[in-house]
Amino acid sequence: MVTDQLSVTFAALADPTRRAILARLTRGEATVKELSAPFAMSGPAISKHLRVLEQAGLISRGREAQWRPCRLEAAPMRAVTEFAEQYRRFWDENYARLDSYLKTLQQKDGTDEPDA
Repeated sequence: MVTDQLSVTFAALADPTRRAILARLTRGEATVKELSAPFAMSGPAISKHLRVLEQAGLISRGREAQWRPCRLEAAPMRAVTEFAEQYRRFWDENYARLDSYLKTLQQKDGTDEPDA
């Protein structure tokens, strides 16, 4: 079965531990040990999370002697942003219509503020 990249990215982002790892990587490269420090889980569990992120293209892992730094690869997030942008426009338009309707009600009522 073929899975599109956006679905793979969302699946990787679905887990709060993986989102926390990505948030940490926004500050720069980090080792597996540094990434695992805030979590009460085993090394293999963290490695599994890193594998999911790597397969989604959200991180890359280098090799410098014994050090295997992880770095953020934000390109797949562009598709997430574009997907979410459609819904932001939808809500902006709905809020604009609601605002217009509330102003119409205020004018009919002769008040400046809607009743709470």
